Amino acid sequence: MWNAMTQHLTEPGRSRWAFAQVALERAYWVLSALIIPVAIALFSLTALSFWDDLYSVAPRQQLELRAAQDASQQWTIAQAEAQLTKVRPKKIYETKLSEDPVWFLLEPSTTDQAAALVEIPSRHLVQMACWNARTQAPLGYTTAEVPAGDLIEVKSGHALRIAASTDRVLCKALFQGPAKLTAFLWSPDDLNTSAHDFHRRSGLLDGGMIMLAVFVLITALINRQKVYIVFAAWLIVTLRISATAAGWDGQWLNHQIPPDWLPQIRSLTRALWAILTVTLMKELLREDLKKVRSAILVDIAAWLCLALLVAAFVFPRDVFLLSMWAIGTVALVLLLAALVNIILRTRSLVAFWYCASLTVTLFSGLSEIVAAAFGLKQLVDLFNTVNAALSSGLLAAMAIAEQMRQEHRARLAAQAQLQHTYDAIPIGMFTLDLQGKFTSINPALRRMLGPRAFKSYHHTWQQYFGVEIWHQLLDLVQFSDDGELEFRSQVDITGTEGPRRYLVKAALSGDKIEGSMQDVTDKSIAAEELTFLADNDALTKVLNRRGIEKMFNEAASRIDADHPMALGYLDLDRFKLINDLYGHNAGDEVLRQFCLRVNSLLSGQMRLGRVGGDQFVILLTDTRMPLATVICRGIVNSIDEKPFRVGEKAFHVRVSIGLLEVSRGAQLKEVVSTADHACREAKHGQHKGLVVYEQDSPAFREHQAEIRLIGEISANEIIEGLFLEMQPIMSLTRPLDALNFEVLLRMRDASGTEIPVARVLSAAEHSGRMSMIDRWVLTQTLAWLDVHRAKLQRTQFVCVNLSGASLNDEEFMHEVFDILRRNSHVSSFLTIEITESVALHDLQNTRRFIDRVRSYGARVALDDFGAGYTSFSYLKELPADLLKIDGSFIVNMNQHPANVSIVEAIVNLARNLGMKTIAEWAEDASTVQALAEIGVDYVQGYAVAQPMTPARLLEASSAASFIQSAELRQFVDAIDRQNNPLAQLELLDVDKQSPPKIH
Repeated sequence: MWNAMTQHLTEPGRSRWAFAQVALERAYWVLSALIIPVAIALFSLTALSFWDDLYSVAPRQQLELRAAQDASQQWTIAQAEAQLTKVRPKKIYETKLSEDPVWFLLEPSTTDQAAALVEIPSRHLVQMACWNARTQAPLGYTTAEVPAGDLIEVKSGHALRIAASTDRVLCKALFQGPAKLTAFLWSPDDLNTSAHDFHRRSGLLDGGMIMLAVFVLITALINRQKVYIVFAAWLIVTLRISATAAGWDGQWLNHQIPPDWLPQIRSLTRALWAILTVTLMKELLREDLKKVRSAILVDIAAWLCLALLVAAFVFPRDVFLLSMWAIGTVALVLLLAALVNIILRTRSLVAFWYCASLTVTLFSGLSEIVAAAFGLKQLVDLFNTVNAALSSGLLAAMAIAEQMRQEHRARLAAQAQLQHTYDAIPIGMFTLDLQGKFTSINPALRRMLGPRAFKSYHHTWQQYFGVEIWHQLLDLVQFSDDGELEFRSQVDITGTEGPRRYLVKAALSGDKIEGSMQDVTDKSIAAEELTFLADNDALTKVLNRRGIEKMFNEAASRIDADHPMALGYLDLDRFKLINDLYGHNAGDEVLRQFCLRVNSLLSGQMRLGRVGGDQFVILLTDTRMPLATVICRGIVNSIDEKPFRVGEKAFHVRVSIGLLEVSRGAQLKEVVSTADHACREAKHGQHKGLVVYEQDSPAFREHQAEIRLIGEISANEIIEGLFLEMQPIMSLTRPLDALNFEVLLRMRDASGTEIPVARVLSAAEHSGRMSMIDRWVLTQTLAWLDVHRAKLQRTQFVCVNLSGASLNDEEFMHEVFDILRRNSHVSSFLTIEITESVALHDLQNTRRFIDRVRSYGARVALDDFGAGYTSFSYLKELPADLLKIDGSFIVNMNQHPANVSIVEAIVNLARNLGMKTIAEWAEDASTVQALAEIGVDYVQGYAVAQPMTPARLLEASSAASFIQSAELRQFVDAIDRQNNPLAQLELLDVDKQSPPKIH
């Protein structure tokens, strides 16, 4: 413009009048487009910020009221007042959709002589009557339309005139819908001002929506578009629905609607809105509905809305409301499903804006119902009727505007034509302008992009590949002289398969972009497949070990109070049977279905991973333990309740889950091990398939301690902290002449605290170091016996336990035999204990072991006899020297006659086979006496002595020296006196294979 002005000044012969015209045009443009709009904005801001609000009034106070529902509908005034005096006063009372009469008591407490007004702003009021609570004199009566007495209509509710002398008011009211009862004390002038503001706002809403509807109607007539006529009608009906919710639908265009008409009009308004909503959606999204095949959903909704229109004519208002919620809910679900499907599959902005408009309108109508049912009062404040109506209309207008924009772009695309082609080059060639429009392509590029490419509505780069790729192409040609770009198309261009990958080389030539394109989809897919398989399982497509570790480390590094994390370890029970009976193909299909079912129950960043054949883990990031527990319980129930089908077969499997709360910086190996431990516990029936370890729980701390111990035992060649204790075994024939005992393993940590033996043995077994510990125990015991042999003149046998894992290790057993050979001078003291289950595992091998041990002078005992797979027919094949009766039969034996019989049978069997017997876990004198009467040869337990240090053991002359009970001491002395001093010597020795126990 200014250039034109300068030109006028410099060119000879131009008149001053022409220059003045140019200046005037420029001045008008600046004044109209800049100065006046800014002045209006500043004027409005000044008014809002500094000037007085003409309608800024507030009630004197919000009254507290005592309210109660009369379910019997028979209260008198006196009965109601008596009931209400027991009710605690509150400012808001909600009927919760109940239609029983509500009695409420108010205490206006006016402080001046002028009369006041109590506003009861409930638009759900059907009928109300009020009395002076002290005199029971009637104050007023009203239905929803006709007030009488001191009751008047105000805004969307009613108000009651209160004289200065009236200090207590009793009212009875009937409500319909989600009513909320409140009361406000006003001065007459302030309430009148507030009522004016109320009606002013309703008029603004009416006028704004009507003007918008008229504008749309005029646009429809000019453009001959029937969809805009439907939209204009939809705006008006939406206005009426909002007015109904706000309580000002009793008028139209400042004219009173007959009260008898209102119920029918309200029902018809809802039904007409539903029909217009479906019609408008069909018109706006006709093509999108065809593309995503969702038209059937909209058609069903249309029939339902037609049924709703019939119901509006046939049913009374209360019955219609019920049918409206039933029919409307189904229709709403269908419409929203169609809209969401369109949005997800076509990214249609028209569908998005229309869906938003529909959601706002319906949510506004439903907010009061939801608030009444669930106590969510904020819904009413957030989605008030005025905001909802304006927002809904604006969003629908956005949908219309977006459709107009799309139609305009479609018309432009239809005008685009190809200008040049390159026939000889097999590589796709193209030319673009700087806006991304193709100005030329060659046949190779056309074939590459498929038959749908370059139709009338596809002609720009953005339409094929998206705006983001277009910006990357611009950066490529502007900042790189010889660059290339590889990308994935964002839509199915070819119409026959999924999006393809392309490699583009391009350069800027003047105001054009020239380049070439190659289809590299196959190459990229192969690379992506390799990348995918690096972190995912090939069979189930869930994370593999590498993927689990990457995701776990990332999530564990950011764990805090706002980002908790849990890990679940899943193990399929009875899955191996499927592979064994039906083959691995069936098993693989079950695993795939299992992963799909579990993934369907996960959300957000939760991921499933496979760590073994039928073992999985779930990484529950940003998930607190209560929710993680619910999810895992749901997985257990889902897997247990529904079989997996492979062909015509149905496979029932069960899943056990160990759930663990993960702490920040935790190591995956440690966490998985702990969760695996919990999973194994979950396999027991009492846990119902799920065991949960929260941080700092006893089970969690115990297993963490075991894991740390496993690490220490595995990392160190020499295990620090091991030591031995010994528990005396007393003879029941010559108790004062024998000092036999069992060697027990113990361990202390670095702080000197004794570690539970069970934890030590479990850690040793898991770390594979059990043989080393057994070797240490055996070596230390024999060395100690060698040193103190002179003080052990009354010792016939010393029991040493060897674990089942060690006894099944051929290399270790050869080491045992070598140790016995090198210590043959003390090996005659030794009795090696093996458990019954290990002995019977390989009977022939066990017999060879016993014979070899006895060849070095040592003895063998069968430990825990009777607790496992006892078989008397096998026992005769094992030439053991001693049977140790399992302690479970000994504890409280006198209270269980069956146990007495079992012990007696074992003793008789052992005696017949030439074996001696030891009873473990003897806890009291009466048990020892009973064992002696049965004929047990030896007894071990707290009744005799607890485990002790080797030094203390050497101070005694016999096992009986440690007895503390006077009753047992007396019994032992009696046994010793009764027996012949020349009784045959005891040639016993016992061996134990299972881990040492503290009795």
